Amino acid sequence: MADASVRTAQPDDVAEIARIHRDTWRTAYRDILPAEVLDSLDVAETAPAWADAVARGQVLVAAEGRWTVGFCVAGPAPEDEVANADGSLPADASTTALVSVLVEPRWGRRGHGGRLLATAAGHLREAGATRGVAWVPEADRSSIDFYAKAEWEADGTVRTLDAGGRPVREIRMTGGLSLLLTP
Repeated sequence: MADASVRTAQPDDVAEIARIHRDTWRTAYRDILPAEVLDSLDVAETAPAWADAVARGQVLVAAEGRWTVGFCVAGPAPEDEVANADGSLPADASTTALVSVLVEPRWGRRGHGGRLLATAAGHLREAGATRGVAWVPEADRSSIDFYAKAEWEADGTVRTLDAGGRPVREIRMTGGLSLLLTP
């Protein structure tokens, strides 16, 4: 494998992050989300939200050689993302982070996702976070397996989103932030 790295995203990464988001969802979720939802993903429309996350320092990018191949967005989790099914908050709600890792499928299985998650975990620990959560479509076995390899597990909390008139059930994965990079 060529030189692989993870770094904090910069403003000039926003267009590529938005493109990776669009292209990866169109590939990875084509059997999960309706075509019209995937077709409506527009880089120009999502770029401002990515620019905001990048400006807050919440996005890491993975590179292989000169190519940006994936990203991770991670930061403090809003209360509604960590709430228990009954709406109550767990004792560690204020130290729980919300994490999302996305690597283009053509660059998958090369360690980029693990590097992104481990690097994000380190940054989150330094900021005082004690655990992370990630929402994953229940039908996305690749992402569920990815988080499981990091010793994250489904915590029994589910939500159903409306994706263009089609319900999409998501499960919440959760785990510790003591992840280490290993060769």
